[in-house]
Amino acid sequence: MPLIANTPVNRMDGPYARRWWALLVLCLSLLIVVMANTSLIVAAPDMTRDLGLSASDLQWVIDGYTVPYAALMLVLGALGDKYSRRGALVAGLLVFGGGAVAGSLAHSAGAVIAARAVMGIGAAVVMPATLSLLVATFPRAERARAITVWAATSGLAIAAGPLLAGWLLEDHDWNSTFLINVPVAALALAAVLVLVPPSRAVGMGRLDLVGGLLSVVTVGSLVYMIIEGPHHGWGAPALTAAAVAAAGLAAFIAWELRHPRPLLNLDLFRDRAVTGAVLAVLLFFLGTFGTIYYTTQHLQFVLGYGPLTTGVRLLPLGAAVFTGAALTGPLTTRLGTRYVVTAGMTLGTVAVLLLTRIDDASTYTDFLPTLLLLGLAIGLSTAPCTDTIMGAFPEADLGVGGGINDTAIELGGSLGIAALGSILATTYKDTLTSTLTGHVPPAALDTATDSIGGARAVAEHISHDPALGVQPAQALTAAADHAFAHAIAHTSLIGGIILAAGTILVTLILPTRQPTPPAQKPEPNTPAVTPAPTTATR
Repeated sequence: MPLIANTPVNRMDGPYARRWWALLVLCLSLLIVVMANTSLIVAAPDMTRDLGLSASDLQWVIDGYTVPYAALMLVLGALGDKYSRRGALVAGLLVFGGGAVAGSLAHSAGAVIAARAVMGIGAAVVMPATLSLLVATFPRAERARAITVWAATSGLAIAAGPLLAGWLLEDHDWNSTFLINVPVAALALAAVLVLVPPSRAVGMGRLDLVGGLLSVVTVGSLVYMIIEGPHHGWGAPALTAAAVAAAGLAAFIAWELRHPRPLLNLDLFRDRAVTGAVLAVLLFFLGTFGTIYYTTQHLQFVLGYGPLTTGVRLLPLGAAVFTGAALTGPLTTRLGTRYVVTAGMTLGTVAVLLLTRIDDASTYTDFLPTLLLLGLAIGLSTAPCTDTIMGAFPEADLGVGGGINDTAIELGGSLGIAALGSILATTYKDTLTSTLTGHVPPAALDTATDSIGGARAVAEHISHDPALGVQPAQALTAAADHAFAHAIAHTSLIGGIILAAGTILVTLILPTRQPTPPAQKPEPNTPAVTPAPTTATR
């Protein structure tokens, strides 16, 4: 067997012998893309203190990655389909690794945001490429199991990112958290060439560049609006973004319906299974990312856990993801996608609503049931939805299918962090303002009510002021902790209601049983039946 995997799967006499090793490489590539967001969660306090970030700055450090990531996935997935899916993965890893190196050298908010944006562009290539290569490499009989492993990797990254970042932050500054990705990207880059066979679709014709441009404008404007509106008010920037997103969506739909070879075949969304699965992914990750975002803040700022301890406390989430992933295969086969996805979303709803009990006396044990149920829900729900989405796309459009799935994840995550984060910040500010007004100077009040981290900084400053002393600092800390606990309970109630309504909607949309695809005659030397008779070559 040659060192470099150069033979396309469709030219092999049987299933690719090293396909499970190839899956490991694809999951490794996916791991660093997801960890880039979750590792930042525990690095945020150190970064905020070192760079003097405001709540708005920190939001854009996070979302500077998300905007290009979500906006570009669909069109870059199509480019991978046309030219080379493996080549796209290699290019994406190079760009992602370059952005991570730049982030490790950054010393200003602008430089960090720029580095994160470059990483987001790389991630927009990597994530759909991993999914399209998986589907192209595995026979249909094994595809659901492979997708389950792929989906479970996302859950593992949610827990692994904070753990690895926390370990680094014990002895290094926040810049080191960017470097987590560099050796992993280098290892994945070498392993891709050795273990992942090349793949691309033939017969695609010219790319729908206009549709691609409209999709970038639409999704990019939508994500910008989601971020800008809740945090900075619905002024001119947010309203302009909303208008551009609406116009772009209308133009995209009109163009795709008329185009002979559209970037995205909108007729696929007539299938209730596909529409329900995409909606389920979007809504589920809205609740998941939003909840994890403010849970980690409470663990660090209120309970006082360090970065490593916070990472360790999130490990039950990763363990629960794998438990759910182990159950989803047999349960989906026996019960069908609708019931398994509904069960997962119901567990997720319960997990979020459990946080309405959070108060001043809450400890880590009050968050543990939420982490366990949320992990179990991710493991149960994600793989059946992804399998449903990818199964609807012909082999020529696997990258586009991966782009749709991953865009739903990112849009949901952006909505969760932005919308629920905005509710959290507003509730916290209103509660703390009513308590502190008249008791602290206006400048200190503005800083303390901007974020829980700001309140801690003001309290520390007061404690070192001989004219004020320790007692006012302790009172401020107690008031901030109370306001943040109240904000979590209030935000979780709203998040739980949204997720509950989404669960009902998804249940109504998803069919009881997915229709079985009609049998197709396999092409010569093709080891798996594919949804459409398009061949794949290098």
